[in-house]
Amino acid sequence: MQAKPFSFRTLVVVFLLVAVFLSLDAIVFAKEEAEKRSVAQSGAAGDKAAGKDDLKKRLTPLQYHVTQEKGTETAFTGQYYKNHQKGLYKCIVCGEPLFSSKTKFESGSGWPSFYAPLKKDVVSEHKDKDEVKTEVICSHCGAHLGHVFNDGPNPTHMRYCINSCSLDFEKGK
Repeated sequence: MQAKPFSFRTLVVVFLLVAVFLSLDAIVFAKEEAEKRSVAQSGAAGDKAAGKDDLKKRLTPLQYHVTQEKGTETAFTGQYYKNHQKGLYKCIVCGEPLFSSKTKFESGSGWPSFYAPLKKDVVSEHKDKDEVKTEVICSHCGAHLGHVFNDGPNPTHMRYCINSCSLDFEKGK
C-alpha cells in the first residue's frame, strides 16, 4: 500500500501554523527582552522612590550629587586623581568594573583620566545639553561618571575625565 501524499491545502495549513507559532514565540521573546532591558536600565535604583532612598543611605552626599544629579566634584580634591596603584576602577553605585589602572594617565585636569574604558560597552556617552561636552555614564546603572574629550594620548586620543567620587578602586587587578 502506498502512502497518500499531502494535499496542497494541508501543506499551506501546516506552513501557516508554523509561521503563527514562530511569530508568537518571537513576540514572547521580544517582550521578555524588553522587560530585562527595563530592569537593567533602572539599575540599582529599581523603583525610583525606593532607589533614591537606598542610594542616599549608601552614598555620601557628594557621591549621590555627582552620580544621580550629574554634579562634578572640585578638581584636585578627589581620592583617585593621584592614585598610581594597579587595579580596577568600579562604579560606586553598582560595582561594575569600568576602567583599568593600565589606561590611567596624568592629564593635569585634577580628575582621574583614562584613555579607554575596560570594555567598550561598560560606559555610554551622551552629548550634554550644551552640546560642547560629552557625558560618560555607567552602562549598567546609568550613574553619571564624568565627561570624555578627544584630547587624550595614544592609542585612542580620548580622555575620559572621571569624578573620583563616582568610582571605587579595587587594588591589584
